[in-house]
Amino acid sequence: MTATPRQASAGDGIHLTAAELIALQPRCHSLRLPMRQAAASALAGAYRSRFRGRGVDFVESRNYQPGDDIRNMDWRVTARTGRPHTKVFQEERERPVLVAVDASPSLFFGTRTRLKSVAAGQMAAAIAWSAVRRGDRIGGFLFAPDGHREVRPAGGRRGAMRLIQGLVEWLDPARARPDEAAPLSTALERVRHAVRPGSLLIVLSDFFGVDDDCNRHLSRLRQHNDVIGCQVLDTAEHDLPLGRYPITDGREAAILDTGRRNSRNRYEAMGLEHLTGPRRLFQRHQCGWLTLHTDDDPVDVLGRELRMLVGTTR
Repeated sequence: MTATPRQASAGDGIHLTAAELIALQPRCHSLRLPMRQAAASALAGAYRSRFRGRGVDFVESRNYQPGDDIRNMDWRVTARTGRPHTKVFQEERERPVLVAVDASPSLFFGTRTRLKSVAAGQMAAAIAWSAVRRGDRIGGFLFAPDGHREVRPAGGRRGAMRLIQGLVEWLDPARARPDEAAPLSTALERVRHAVRPGSLLIVLSDFFGVDDDCNRHLSRLRQHNDVIGCQVLDTAEHDLPLGRYPITDGREAAILDTGRRNSRNRYEAMGLEHLTGPRRLFQRHQCGWLTLHTDDDPVDVLGRELRMLVGTTR
């Protein structure tokens, strides 16, 4: 029996493949990433951005912030107020779309259809193809406890393929180190110092690594960029059938008995906090939010959720 092209390019749910990510392209043509204003011309990627940055039309002066281009200093306002001010412009340009992908050990888990790492990779690829379709440049930040990799934004198929290559290499289960972990704030801090103002940033993670410093970095990122969080989940992380389950954090092992009411209640409470805590954090800073389960179709989820996100990210 001959396999269809879609079946032939499908992965095993454990190892991410370039073929399955490339095969998503035709399904992503109708997706529309949130944009802040209608296109300024018929040229792909040319639109007047509501992101405020360097450009043609002067908008206002505001207090200077670290990272601002000193060539845009407003010396008159600075002299009058005694505090450094910079000019803010409205610009027309292609928008960088960046995906920050978490490759922590907890992502290499899944009980339904695929690992969370594979689901995250597929979602990142769908975002890339959607960005390419509308003329944006696509890039990314790939993070693991033992390091990080930056994929600089590039346009067209070349930009998508560079990201796909990075995803396949970085989300390889062989890279996972169960005994290592790093807070998500480390990744967000690197992104904050590297991302260009006016970018759309999508953070793909299960958000087990959220810590107090994430609040500060999200606040800074949100000042000059649109940010969307996408939480990748497996149902077993918040809803387990009755039974006895061996569990480990990579260092210590124990038995979780969900047949015992106290154990089940504690597990469900932890699961609920994991579902709601990161979402509250992102929404506090007026960021968008997506939820992706391992048995969801990433393209379907992206299309459905983006329709609700358009116009709400600022």
